[in-house]
Amino acid sequence: MSDATLHAITQDPDDFAVQISDQIESFIVAVTEIAKGDEPDSAVPFLLLEVSQLLLAGGRLGAHEDIVPDERYEPDLGPEADVDDLRESLARLLDPIDVYSEVFDPYEPRKAPVACRISDDLADVLTDLRHGLAHYREGRTTEALWWWQFSYFSNWGSTASACLRALQSLVAHVRLNQPLEDLDGLDTDEDLMEDALAEEAGKVMAEEIAGPLGLRPAT
Repeated sequence: MSDATLHAITQDPDDFAVQISDQIESFIVAVTEIAKGDEPDSAVPFLLLEVSQLLLAGGRLGAHEDIVPDERYEPDLGPEADVDDLRESLARLLDPIDVYSEVFDPYEPRKAPVACRISDDLADVLTDLRHGLAHYREGRTTEALWWWQFSYFSNWGSTASACLRALQSLVAHVRLNQPLEDLDGLDTDEDLMEDALAEEAGKVMAEEIAGPLGLRPAT
């Protein structure tokens, strides 16, 4: 019997590590399924729910005392899993509402907003989470918790928080019947100065988001 299997058998469902790993694995599975595009009309509400639940795990890691790994140097996990296909699938699924504006650090004054993509955010978060999960599945629980806590502070926590704000804003625009009036300048690759983009964004919200949220039937 492998160490990973033995570790799984002896897990206590009330254990902190087990609860965190369950939340993280659930997020990875859910986002991977959403990215397949089988239910495009529900993508934004589902992502809002999944990112919100993930950030609960992040908050618990953030509030926990500093976790110290068992070994001084992190064991080699080999090459990271490729997330480009997932990133591209999410970008297609969320187009043209993928791009949003974000300020990285609210405590740094006079910082200009920058353009971000929900698809990039989610792919980056999954990369961090999978790295820790690989340690966890090998039975290195403390190493996994250390990595998840460290990367929560250094990357995926702020990235997921920004993504959540964008998703919440999209849902709020629909619920409050406030169409996106202007997306000019938010493209991360080129300047978007076409009025048609704003019109298309409003159409996507009405057809793919508003209906599933129950605001009005999709047409």
